[in-house]
Amino acid sequence: MNRIFTLIGLSALLCYTGCKPKEEEKEAPTKYLATSPVKMDTSVVKEYVAQIRSIRNTELRAQEKGYLQNIYVDEGQYVKAGQLLFKIMPKLYEAELMKAEAEAKAAEIEVQNTKPLADKNVVSKNELALANAKLDKAKAELELAKVHLAFTEIRAPFDGIVDRLHLKLGSLVDEGELLTSLSDNSKMWVYFNVSEPEYLTYKTDASSNGKKQVNLLMANNQQFKYPGLVETIEGEFNNETGNIAFRATFPNPDNLLRHGETGKVLMKVALKDAVVIPQKATYEIQDKRYVFVVGKDNTVKSREITVAAEMPDLFVIETGLSADERILLEGIQKVRDNDKVAYEYEEPKSVIAHLRLKAE
Repeated sequence: MNRIFTLIGLSALLCYTGCKPKEEEKEAPTKYLATSPVKMDTSVVKEYVAQIRSIRNTELRAQEKGYLQNIYVDEGQYVKAGQLLFKIMPKLYEAELMKAEAEAKAAEIEVQNTKPLADKNVVSKNELALANAKLDKAKAELELAKVHLAFTEIRAPFDGIVDRLHLKLGSLVDEGELLTSLSDNSKMWVYFNVSEPEYLTYKTDASSNGKKQVNLLMANNQQFKYPGLVETIEGEFNNETGNIAFRATFPNPDNLLRHGETGKVLMKVALKDAVVIPQKATYEIQDKRYVFVVGKDNTVKSREITVAAEMPDLFVIETGLSADERILLEGIQKVRDNDKVAYEYEEPKSVIAHLRLKAE
C-alpha cells in the first residue's frame, strides 16, 4: 500500500514539473537617460579676488626735526582738510624767524639810507644796487624762515580718516619720519586681475561702452549694496601671470569700506558659443570632474572635463567635450567604464528647460 502512495506522489511531482512554464530568462535591461552638450551664447558671473584701496591714501611725515609737542587727533578719527593734526616744538624756528625779520628790516633801512645819497651822486649807483640785493636776500631768508616755522604744524591735506599714530607725545621726531596716514574713503578703488581671453572679450563687448557695472562681495560673503564701475585698465599685462589689472570705482557713502580690505569683484562675462552641460551629468574624484561619454556601440567611457564657469544647475565646459557627443545624464553612479547600456536620448535644450523649471 505504501508503495502505491509513493508511486502516485512521484507521478504528481513529475507532472507538476513538466507542466510548470519556463521562467523568463532575464529582466529587461535598465534604460538610462542621455543627452548632449549644447553650444550657446550665454553669460556668467565670475568672481575675481580684489584689493580695496582708498582713492587717496597719503603718509603724513615730519618736515622738520624736533620734539612732538602736541597731538590733536586720535586714531580712526575723521578730520577735515586743513585741520591741525600735530605740532613739533617751534622754539628754534620762531627764533630763526625773528632773526630773519630783523635782518630784513636792517637791509631795508640800508636801502632807504643809500638811495638819497645815490640820487645826489654822493655814492655810486652800484652801492644802491648792492643794498637792494642785500634786501632781496634778507626777504628771501625771511620767507624761508616762515616756511620752516609752518612745517612745525602738520595739517590734513584733505578730508579723511586718521590711521595709526606711530609716535607718542614728546618723542624726538626726525625730518621725514612717519607720523600717520590719512585715507579719503569717500570712494574706493578696487583692483582685480583679469586673464587675456577675458580682457579681449570685455574690450570687444559693445554693450560695455568702455565702462561696465560690477558688484563687490565683501570678506563676510555679503554683497556690498552699492555697485561700482570699471573705469580703467592698466597699460601692460603681467608676463608671469598673463593677467592685466582692472580698476573699479565704488561709492562709499557709509564709510563701510576701508583701505587695505579684500573682497571679490563679481562681473558678468559674456560667453560666445559656450559648451554647456547639466551639472548632474558629472561626478567628481579628487577635485577632478568626469562625465560618461556614450559611444556608437552604446558603450560608456569616463572622460575628464575642465569646467570654465558655473551657472545654476549647469557647467560651462572649457575642455573635454564637444557639442556632437552624447553623455549619460542619469545612472552615472551605477555604470562603469566599458559597460554597454540601453538609453533614451533627450534633446539638450529640453533638458536645460526642465532644469530651469525645477530651479524656479
